[in-house]
Amino acid sequence: MKPMVPASADTEMPFLDHLEELRHRLFWIAGAIAIGVIASFIVLSQRRLDLVGFMAGPIKPYLREGSLVYTHPGTSFKIILNASVITGILLATPVIGYQLWGFFAPALHAHEKRIIVPTLAGMVALFLAGVALCFYVVLPFTLRFFHGFESAALTPMIEATQYFDFAFSMMLAFGLAFELPIGILLLSALGIVTPGTLTRYRRHALVICVIASAFITPDASPTTLFALAGPLYLLFELGVALSYGVTRRRRKRALQAELDGRVEAERERRSDTPGREPRRLGVNA
Repeated sequence: MKPMVPASADTEMPFLDHLEELRHRLFWIAGAIAIGVIASFIVLSQRRLDLVGFMAGPIKPYLREGSLVYTHPGTSFKIILNASVITGILLATPVIGYQLWGFFAPALHAHEKRIIVPTLAGMVALFLAGVALCFYVVLPFTLRFFHGFESAALTPMIEATQYFDFAFSMMLAFGLAFELPIGILLLSALGIVTPGTLTRYRRHALVICVIASAFITPDASPTTLFALAGPLYLLFELGVALSYGVTRRRRKRALQAELDGRVEAERERRSDTPGREPRRLGVNA
């Protein structure tokens, strides 16, 4: 069954047709995610890849026996399955983006359509950047911080599930937090926030970043908190810069539309006067 897409942006679809198209596209999204998860599981479960060993890399230097322990026979399966779900969703991102584009595109203006693909690409890139920063920088630093309080009277027997849940939670938190500039960009494009408002509340934003980091991070250590709050505030500043660009373009389009309206009004007023055509007005970039 083919999705019911309007022939043009001016064609309106009945409400039930919208629901049918949404159901159709959600079906394709779910199928793409399922295929991505299955493919990821098949690849990641190969022994030669040793996903568990790779993910355990940051904590291995602090294990006296050199390995994690597990108390359930399905621990390795659960770890690989969790990683497969995350990887599968990332692999399905092009299909998800295409289906969402097909659903919303008929209702978008031309200038809005032009930013969809860069926005989706930016979302994926920022999420991966957050995950990479967490795994290669923040997670080892956090483990080193905790290891500094270790006592000779204690023998570390870290359970694999607890460590991987902790690591996955941190990476997911950093990946989602790195989407902040995209959120600010979209709010600015919709006219909900302005660069002036964001600039005026910079100090408040810094406090909010710290508080949000305390809720997002899976542990309460100050190391992890500030390791996320710092990049989060820098991403806020990036969002402010993007907001300036989007707002400037919106104002330029509004001014151009106003000038075009004046030209059209003048053309209609002088339509009875041959040989006189109003000149085209424009807005400099």
